[in-house]
Amino acid sequence: MGSAPGNIMVPVAMFGWIPIVLILFSRLKARTAASVAFVAGWMFLPVAAFNLPALPDYTKTTATCVGILLGAWIFDKQRFSEFRFSPADLPMLAWCTAPFFSSVFNDLGPYDGLSQTMYQSITWGLPYYVARIYFTDTGAMKTLALAIFIGSIVYIPFCWFELIMSPQLHRMTYGFHQHNFLQTLRDGGGFRPMVYMDHGLMTSMWMVLGVFLGTWLLYAGELPRKILSVPTRYLLMFLAFTTIMMQSVGALVLLVIGLLVIYLSTRIRKPVLLAVLIAIPHLYVVTRTTGYWDGTNLSGFVAEKFSADRAQSLQFRFDNETILIDKAMQGTIFGWGGYGRSRVYDDKGRDISIADGLWIITLGQNGIYGLMTLIIAIQIPIMLFIMRIRADNWKNSDWAAPAVMAVFLAIYMIDNLLNAMINPVYMLFSGGLISMMIKQKLGAPAVSPAETALSVLKKGEIQLPRTRFIPSPGAAQSRFIN
Repeated sequence: MGSAPGNIMVPVAMFGWIPIVLILFSRLKARTAASVAFVAGWMFLPVAAFNLPALPDYTKTTATCVGILLGAWIFDKQRFSEFRFSPADLPMLAWCTAPFFSSVFNDLGPYDGLSQTMYQSITWGLPYYVARIYFTDTGAMKTLALAIFIGSIVYIPFCWFELIMSPQLHRMTYGFHQHNFLQTLRDGGGFRPMVYMDHGLMTSMWMVLGVFLGTWLLYAGELPRKILSVPTRYLLMFLAFTTIMMQSVGALVLLVIGLLVIYLSTRIRKPVLLAVLIAIPHLYVVTRTTGYWDGTNLSGFVAEKFSADRAQSLQFRFDNETILIDKAMQGTIFGWGGYGRSRVYDDKGRDISIADGLWIITLGQNGIYGLMTLIIAIQIPIMLFIMRIRADNWKNSDWAAPAVMAVFLAIYMIDNLLNAMINPVYMLFSGGLISMMIKQKLGAPAVSPAETALSVLKKGEIQLPRTRFIPSPGAAQSRFIN
């Protein structure tokens, strides 16, 4: 078995996580256990990988997904029989299998294709499948949203420690830095926290997601009034302040855009603004691959309004994209495959290209086919959500959390144009939205039966006699609420 870097805590945490997840399933309701396991695992497990013989690398995503699926098999086996494959799952299936075609059409062999497909399926497909079997109604999505919000609250002291002391927690706990320390330094001094995630940008987006969910759930009246006796609105304010202090301008801009889109959409009662977010990645890809736009006007705007250093960094990304696009267009429709074949080298064989955005990495490795399947796999749940849930319902208690997740997926695809921060928690949003939209198509309620019954009782639409056989509405509520 190949060893991962770091100290003894790395294997202890990685291989000890599965038993912990099983304990969660034995003590909590299944959907709550799945939510807590995924959020906590992604937040605190080390950024490491073990090379297992004849098996994919064992990472934090593998540990979390395997633990959840094993817990479901032991404690909640009927979940598997309830799953039904749908045409809406085809984009994710196509994206997970895209590396196979890239390997085969570049003469790298079926074995390499299967290996790369397995890796992609674990990273993207397994979280999606977990959501398809567990986060299938609005109640489950609210549970997941609250788990993420509370998780971002828990991250506050860790972020402040690294804001002051520099990103050291991963090294102090697991014995190594998970990323280049120089990339944590901020302009004008200070640090960008990484905590236990792959990169500071990923941590910033995680905190932004917490603020986004917390703000909209508070607006919809779905946020608990207190968490551990502390008023939740104060925790949300401190979370927002912490997120601002992390100085990730791009993430903060996306947060403001997301809040404006979801709020204005409910006001005008049309999803046109979310449709615009969906269109942006397509426009970007088309204009960049055709050479119609080179990005100089955007970098000039950043230099004038924000910072010359940021503008230079942005233009550097655009320049690297240009040479990588030229190389990608020389390959097949399925790209160049792996092993750095999509990179650009000089006459001496030195790699002179830097790929930052997930879109350009995908275009090079998996070609136009892979890039289109990636974009559609992320965006098809949003499109279904737009078509089946009216915008004026996004502020309702049932749809507040799913609405945030749909908007955030659109924001995430935009972020992928400049960054490559693969967070499997976002695929939980995708799988959950697909599950709920399938129910909407079939005419089934996208809420659990218990929630439906409780809603009817609260509205007073059915008056039940108070007998010792039929409980009163208050008693029904105590039985149904987790």
